[in-house]
Amino acid sequence: MDSLPIAIPAAPVPARRPPTPFIAALVPVAAGVVLWLVTGSLFSLCFAALGPLMIFASLIDGSRSRRKASRVAETASAAAWSLAEAQLSRLHDDERQMRWHRHPDAAAGLAQPPLRGLEPPNADTEIVVGSGVGTSAVRASGGDGERERDFRSRCAKLENAPITAPLSGGVGLRGAHPIVASVARALVVQLCLRFGAVQMSIVGPHLEELGIAGFPQVRFARRGSFRLAVARSGDSRPAADAVIWLLDRDEDVPEGITTVIDVVEPHRASLRTPQGIVEVAAECMSRDQALATAEERSVEGGERDSLPAGVALSDLRQPESQVGLSAVVGRGEHADIVVDIVDDGPHAIVTGTTGSGKSELLVSWVTAMASSHGPDRVIFVLADFKGGTAFEPLRMLPQVAAVITDLDEEGARRGVSSLTAELRRRESVLAEVGARDVRELGMARLVIVVDEFAALLQEHADLGAVFTDIAARGRALGMHLILGTQRASGVIRDALAANCPLRVSLRVADAADSRAVIGTDGAAELPGGVESRGLALVRRPQDAEPTAMRVALTGAADLRAITLRWADADIPHSPWLPVLPRMLPLAALQSEMRKGDVILGRADDPERQRQPLEFLSIGSDRGIVFLGGPGSGRTSALRGLAKQHEDPIWIPSDPEQAWDALVALAADGSRGAGLVLCDDIDLRISELPVEYGQHVAQLWEQILRHGTGTTFALTATRAAGALGRLLDALPRRGLLRMPSRVDHLAAGGESAGFDRDRPPGRMRMGDREIQLVWVPEERLRSSGPVRGASRHRQDHGWSPRSGLTGLITAGVPAIAESLSAAHPGCDIVVLSAESRELEASTRPTIVLGEADAWQRNWPLWQRVRREGEALIRAENAAELRQLAGVRELPPYARPHAGRAWSLIGDIGPRRVVIPALAPR
Repeated sequence: MDSLPIAIPAAPVPARRPPTPFIAALVPVAAGVVLWLVTGSLFSLCFAALGPLMIFASLIDGSRSRRKASRVAETASAAAWSLAEAQLSRLHDDERQMRWHRHPDAAAGLAQPPLRGLEPPNADTEIVVGSGVGTSAVRASGGDGERERDFRSRCAKLENAPITAPLSGGVGLRGAHPIVASVARALVVQLCLRFGAVQMSIVGPHLEELGIAGFPQVRFARRGSFRLAVARSGDSRPAADAVIWLLDRDEDVPEGITTVIDVVEPHRASLRTPQGIVEVAAECMSRDQALATAEERSVEGGERDSLPAGVALSDLRQPESQVGLSAVVGRGEHADIVVDIVDDGPHAIVTGTTGSGKSELLVSWVTAMASSHGPDRVIFVLADFKGGTAFEPLRMLPQVAAVITDLDEEGARRGVSSLTAELRRRESVLAEVGARDVRELGMARLVIVVDEFAALLQEHADLGAVFTDIAARGRALGMHLILGTQRASGVIRDALAANCPLRVSLRVADAADSRAVIGTDGAAELPGGVESRGLALVRRPQDAEPTAMRVALTGAADLRAITLRWADADIPHSPWLPVLPRMLPLAALQSEMRKGDVILGRADDPERQRQPLEFLSIGSDRGIVFLGGPGSGRTSALRGLAKQHEDPIWIPSDPEQAWDALVALAADGSRGAGLVLCDDIDLRISELPVEYGQHVAQLWEQILRHGTGTTFALTATRAAGALGRLLDALPRRGLLRMPSRVDHLAAGGESAGFDRDRPPGRMRMGDREIQLVWVPEERLRSSGPVRGASRHRQDHGWSPRSGLTGLITAGVPAIAESLSAAHPGCDIVVLSAESRELEASTRPTIVLGEADAWQRNWPLWQRVRREGEALIRAENAAELRQLAGVRELPPYARPHAGRAWSLIGDIGPRRVVIPALAPR
């Protein structure tokens, strides 16, 4: 933001001369004359002399006042000008400092290293070609005198300001060679301080002569970066984006160069650009100064130029330490690089972009530790979240307890969650013996290696707290983390990074990531390409600066040698139990059964490293609801429960039998009934007519509310509406595989618990996974019908129970023919429209008629109701209310299946089956 203009002091205004008091002076003259005329005394005329004296005195006083006012005005003007000059000097100093901060030359860059951005230099990049008089943004207002014009002119000029010019195609330096070379060094050093080796490369045949060959931008020239060349007159034009030409005096400038500096002597030169010619003081730097600067900056590139092109892990000698877990993972310039996750850690961070060799480093690190330390010393848990193949060769190592990948999402979550249980287990072991560290017990250390830690947190953000907990408490418990990630910024939180003092960084794209991990820009300066794969910088807690190394590569022979060496070692204790089986046969659990309880299945509790059996106490537990889609194992769950109970009540799938069973249970028969099973309760309700479905739901609500001493097991495909409120009466709810995540959430599950590929019989109850017991279907069928299927039996094959039977039906002629054939010992009478009395007969009589005919023969209907049996077909449900006056809902009867309701005396409607009424 521009500052306000400097207010120029106004010029002093000359003091005005006060007016002469003529009128006041005439008063004493007039008074003296009057007195002389009155008194006649000449002495009276003395008063008249006072007038001239007063005029003279006032003139003297006015002159003195003007001189004093002039002195005051000049003093104020001088103070105002002094203030304006101080303000101008301060504004110029601030502006000059800001400009040097924005556009530092080599000296300013060495005094305060400039901040580096991510963008490489380009043709529009401004470079500082020297210092001189620049245009200032300071302005002044007011006054138009010579002094004021000079002040405004000085405001607009900034002395000793950086003079910049666009880099464009390069710079031409003309003059005596020693002076021109010193100016070229200063320009190159300036650019090296502003841009790293990732962004800019310096090439040319005279770099060693100039003393700038030691900069990382020269030693680690990177393909794709901005190329700056240094050339002399007579050289062919280099293949570069910009060239600094060292030319003789008055030599022609090569094409493409629009910035020319004619150097007369040190700190005296003229800059010529398309905008004009400006006098500048060009910055110069000696060769010794350039060499010292290059040596200081070489720490960015380390000593990578002398590192080997490749190192095999078999060529490195691993230390035989009995204290920590030291391992040689690579080779530096002078010696092999040894890291110890115990002494240098307890945890480590490894960063590197794709293709930099991060996975190879992690594999070699694990292999190096395993080659010197057996399963009794170290156990590895490897997590690969970038495809699942990085750690595949390491599965053969006896020290590797488990390999988890992002291909198994649920297994990955389960494995990482189990690490919390391992923390508790190790804490309890230490507490039992009163030890403070695993070193006192000789317990094997657990090293958790994660490749692509960012991907793990992206898929399972809640697991970040597990790693933070391990990082905080892992040292004493012997649990160590090696976290690999492409970038540390925004991925590894401060609480986690604070416990990871061991840092290794391969090539990274952002200098900020390099500084966050190893404290310098070195990792961002590492070159790309295949030849630089495996080039890394290691910083241990005791290292003042990162150490460069070439990562060793692991071969198949190295892994085989480790496998043979520790072939007789005991299998290490896994930090978690194996996953639940996809099938849990009930026969395999006979020894674990408990009297009075039935086994639901085996639960998985990874956070406590337990897989206990889940039981259902018959008579004590209210029950459980199994919700799942087709093929999820709902019916199998009920079969498993029924197989374990002596006399279960299984609500039949037939609607009529189910009705009878529910009515019997509701009539206080559910108390102490033991185990009641119902499969697809939602389907059983929905397939009934609306009034029957509502009544069945009410019956279930009554049964579940009053069924003390009874345990219920119900299954359904979903729990919505009134059915959901009904199922809420049971305390337990198990979610099997649902068709979609929406159905899973609607059933009361959590989003994280949804698994589209959940195997049949795998149930989620609360926050635990349970594999339900399985019983072969044929074995259950061979054991005979359960009590619920045979307890409520209906009459099949109706026959007359009295001498007179009345049947309300449609299609009387056809029905009469069918009944005559089915009951030859009965008289079949078709009711006519006219009222009539039946003739006396010794055989049972069946009277058939439609509802209208029976209404017209009302006395006959009353006789049937009084003396015989009334039958109303299931298709004529309305007549049950109109003719028989039955208000309650009759037993459910399937229409068009030969069903009818029988009324005898005051007994309520009873469902009967008349085969003669069934469609042929």
